[in-house]
Amino acid sequence: MADLYDRHRPTYPPALIDDVIAAADIASGQRALEVGAGTGKATRLVAERGVRVLAVEPSAAMAAVARQSTEAPGSAGVEVVESDFEHFDPGEERFPLLYSAQAWHWVDPAVGYAHARHLLTPGGLLAVFWNRPAWGRSPVRDALVEAYARIAPAMDTDTPMHPANPRPDGDEDWMTEIAGVAEFTDPAHRVYRWSLDYSATDYAGLMGTLSEFRLLDPETRERLLEAIRDVIETHGGTLALPMGTVLNTARAAQSSSA
Repeated sequence: MADLYDRHRPTYPPALIDDVIAAADIASGQRALEVGAGTGKATRLVAERGVRVLAVEPSAAMAAVARQSTEAPGSAGVEVVESDFEHFDPGEERFPLLYSAQAWHWVDPAVGYAHARHLLTPGGLLAVFWNRPAWGRSPVRDALVEAYARIAPAMDTDTPMHPANPRPDGDEDWMTEIAGVAEFTDPAHRVYRWSLDYSATDYAGLMGTLSEFRLLDPETRERLLEAIRDVIETHGGTLALPMGTVLNTARAAQSSSA
């Protein structure tokens, strides 16, 4: 599954990565800390810009792919550590940037924010971001909605990748959530608009990595994936998927109680 995840899951817009690094203002010799590195999709983008990364990932399979994928020439030094974030201890090292791509929702908020502040330098940047399809009205979307409703009507339409999802940017309210966290100040929220082109096979491969698909019984899952491929093939063979990548940031308060 880790290889499939790395092959099919989308990357992140370069402008977002550039903005995060610039806002963190990482000095020479400092490292960024990544929470939930997965297979290293965001890790590679950060390292390619000359930033050294300490990447934390609880899955051994995901961590193995991340290590292999970040060995490419031209990347800054990357260290991948197998651990959940809540129990991760880097000793005395503190970071000007702590970021999490597509993974912060797995962190226990009762522990995560305080631990993030403890590991950041004063004024350091917490940046969490994730991809969402920004579905607009289109014939291919309508056909996908019909296929889902016909084959898997019980599937939750609120899941981010469901074509019938009415809230493409999600319903998370970062500004309200972070306002209640004493360890952080200066919250900000931004959405980056971009697009990805998928062949019928690649888009079905992406769907196959989602938990809502893996929870379907095998027969229903295969019928739905085949229907998705058929829809895309009959609409030109390529799905141009509009994306909205949500970036939420905040600054570590000047003092930490952790």
